[in-house]
Amino acid sequence: MTKFLLSLHVLAAIVAVGPVTVAASMFPPAVRRAAAPSGGGGPAATAVSGVELLHRICRVYARIGVAVPVLGLATALAMGVLGDGWLITSITLTAAAAGVLLAFVLPRQDELIGQLNGDRPVERHSTVHLAMFTGVFNLLWATVTVLMIVRPGSTTGA
Repeated sequence: MTKFLLSLHVLAAIVAVGPVTVAASMFPPAVRRAAAPSGGGGPAATAVSGVELLHRICRVYARIGVAVPVLGLATALAMGVLGDGWLITSITLTAAAAGVLLAFVLPRQDELIGQLNGDRPVERHSTVHLAMFTGVFNLLWATVTVLMIVRPGSTTGA
């Protein structure tokens, strides 16, 4: 049962977190391209549609991503490692990543889409701040991934 849960946990992480990481990283430059003056003066409809698609990917896969910690906790319970330091650190970093996504990344994406749809100017510092928060989100997930692979004190590793 442990191997099955671990497999589901890893698959959920790949399927759910991967798309959010990539789409969120692509979002700030896509907004800058969409906000660049086009022939008609406003953002091109296709560019704005692309930005909206990236945002939709982030929102949908963030919801699916809830399965990752749920399956992770079930796996940890089955393995009997709930009290291990590496796992507690991973849980804390996962919560921090979710907090960054929900409090900083998704709301700023909403604001920028509103500016594009309202033909309001998009200031570069807004996209830079979003890129910074996205980078923090990605760094937190990368750290969790390394902890899951290395697992300090693991008897299964080399």
